[in-house]
Amino acid sequence: MDIKRKIYNNMLEWKKMDNGNSALLIEGARRVGKSFITKKFAKNEYKSYILIDFAKAGRDIHELFNNVGEDFNHLFAVLSASYKTKLYPRESVIIFDEIQLCPAARQLVKYLVEDGRYDYIETGSLITLKQNKKNIVIPSEEEVIKMYPLDFEEFLWAIGDEVSYPLIQEHYKSKKPLGQTLHRSIMIKFRHYMLVGGMPQAVAAYAKNSDFQAADRIKRRILHLYKEDIAKFASGYESKVYAIFDDIPGQLSKKEKKYKLSSLGKSARMREYEDSFVWLDEAMVINPCFNATEPTIGLKLSEDHTTQKIYMADTGLLVTLAFQDNSYMDNHLYQSILLDKLNVNEGMLMENIVAQMLRTAGHKLYFYSRSDKNRRENNMEIDFLIKQRNTICPVEVKSATYKKHSSLNKFINNFSKRLGNKYVLYPKDIMEKDGVIHLPLYMAGLLLE
Repeated sequence: MDIKRKIYNNMLEWKKMDNGNSALLIEGARRVGKSFITKKFAKNEYKSYILIDFAKAGRDIHELFNNVGEDFNHLFAVLSASYKTKLYPRESVIIFDEIQLCPAARQLVKYLVEDGRYDYIETGSLITLKQNKKNIVIPSEEEVIKMYPLDFEEFLWAIGDEVSYPLIQEHYKSKKPLGQTLHRSIMIKFRHYMLVGGMPQAVAAYAKNSDFQAADRIKRRILHLYKEDIAKFASGYESKVYAIFDDIPGQLSKKEKKYKLSSLGKSARMREYEDSFVWLDEAMVINPCFNATEPTIGLKLSEDHTTQKIYMADTGLLVTLAFQDNSYMDNHLYQSILLDKLNVNEGMLMENIVAQMLRTAGHKLYFYSRSDKNRRENNMEIDFLIKQRNTICPVEVKSATYKKHSSLNKFINNFSKRLGNKYVLYPKDIMEKDGVIHLPLYMAGLLLE
């Protein structure tokens, strides 16, 4: 199934604007679709291409890059013969797939770009891990694009709906309700998106016959692959990475969603687990959300790395991870989401999907938490803080049945002069009340900076 991805336009822009003066590096989690979109782009936009998959390439190809020196004529001749493809100056592209498996090839990119004969695209996962950068000089001639799971608009395209999202955008801009019929129809599709997630293979499996079970099988394979990567690339502290990864659903299902290390052991300390959190972040398996202790436009200046929430990078994978030891038929989350009957603990999925959509839209994730043991009425927690037009905007995620937003009210009273728009994201239609903009969950991706 040919799944349409927005990153294709970013790749076109790179080709046009840089015109061979940089290599394009597409970074993303495993199975997010990097190789597929790169091959499609090469077929459509170039006269010829060579795709070198370093996960499958033989020792001779790896040694070629380790020993090539400055003899690029020899390099290109060997590649052309090995892959039975003629290369045309300025009309061909060479793709380095899974570039992290051949650091020598990545280091060579600087000189290949200077040579100028061809374009170069690199794809990879776990690229920023220390062992994948060891003993090489990282080329400055890379244009980096991060690739995420399908967003909601891409999911709609995949199931054959190209009309709903333009309407969503139109109503987001006007802040006018969509109306009961249209809103209900879109929310049903959004619930399906929450369940399936945005991993291309899972979406393709679902799209054939609206088959959630087929999608679940794919997601289980992806989770297994992630665990194999942990064993392979997190050597020395893999048990800690496993523990954090498997504990994500349990942490998010609690009312207090901040990650508590005590769940991993009474004596667990952040200094012992920090590298494990970083590993999962750099593998783009999770979306960490840090506590910003001072809600100003410079959120990063006050981020507290010891207090964080950990979301899965793909909500569909979270659904499957939560019931990884049971069959698809025993995963009651599917029925709960489809019937809009999520309980308080299962509200983690709504918060996770919002985190996923905000991250894909370009936001680094922050929340605000204040605890006052002496005066409990001062306690407050805001799910997300985002920047819009040089202001801070609080974002709360609520269920359809919520009655009040006391933390948001306290936050507004304390920091009103610093704030821009105030948002509640929930399963109902657009509404503005008491200066707070209520938006359907499916509009989270439109909250751009």
